[in-house]
Formats: sequence, C-alpha cells, structure tokens
Amino acid sequence: MLAIAIREARNGLAEGGLPIGAAMFNGQGQLLSSGHNRRVQQDDPSAHAETDAFRRAGRLRSYRNVIMVTTLAPCWYCSGLVRQFGIRTLAVGESRTFAGGLDWLRAAGVRIIDLNSEECVTLMQGYIREHPEIWHEDIGEE
Repeated sequence: MLAIAIREARNGLAEGGLPIGAAMFNGQGQLLSSGHNRRVQQDDPSAHAETDAFRRAGRLRSYRNVIMVTTLAPCWYCSGLVRQFGIRTLAVGESRTFAGGLDWLRAAGVRIIDLNSEECVTLMQGYIREHPEIWHEDIGEE
C-alpha cells in the first residue's frame, strides 16, 4: 500500500511539488484512489495529498473501513478530514519529519500505523534541504 503513496509522492516531486503522496484502500486492500500534494503546481493551499486522494475516491457510503495511507503524517487540515469522515485506520510512511495531528487522531480512536520508512524520510528531508522556503510556507511557518 505504501508503494502506491510513494509513487504518488515521486509524481508530485517530478511535477515540481512537494513529495507527499496518499492512497485510499477498502477493507480488503483494494485501491480506491491515490493522489499527491499539488499545492505548488496548482498554487492551491488546500491541494494536499490526502485531500487529492479523497476527492479522487468519489463519494462513498461510509469511510469506516477505508485505510488511508500517506507518505508523511497528515497536517491538521488533513487530520480533520480523517476525523470528519470517520476513517478509522491511517498508515503513515513517516512522522519523524513532521508529526502533524497523529496524537489528536489517536485520542479520537483512529488506528495509526507508523511505518517509519527510510525512503519516505529521505524523500521529504531531501526536498526540505533543497526547498526550505516552500516547506515552511506549506506548514504555515514564516
């Protein structure tokens, strides 16, 4: 599952954007959708990887059995999406670079699987070294 999110992150990087990818799967592990951060490419502050994947999944009757997989722990905006729609399982490629809303999601009963992927860490930290101004803008730092 993480491989699909990583592929999306690499697609975003190839487009000149942040290397953050996400994918959504049903309870049987079948891919529903995938997406990547498009904030830089579309000059859209809401075009995060999780929201891109969510929009591409289309309307579902329920999100309770959906597994959201991201390459980086979700920000507060995307953590809110997980809570709002009742996604119960979130797998993150890594949370060392950015912990986002993981504690808040855990407190709400969301099952968090932190995969601690070196590939995800390398992708994100390499991008931050090369583009610190974009990273800090993306997470709301001056």
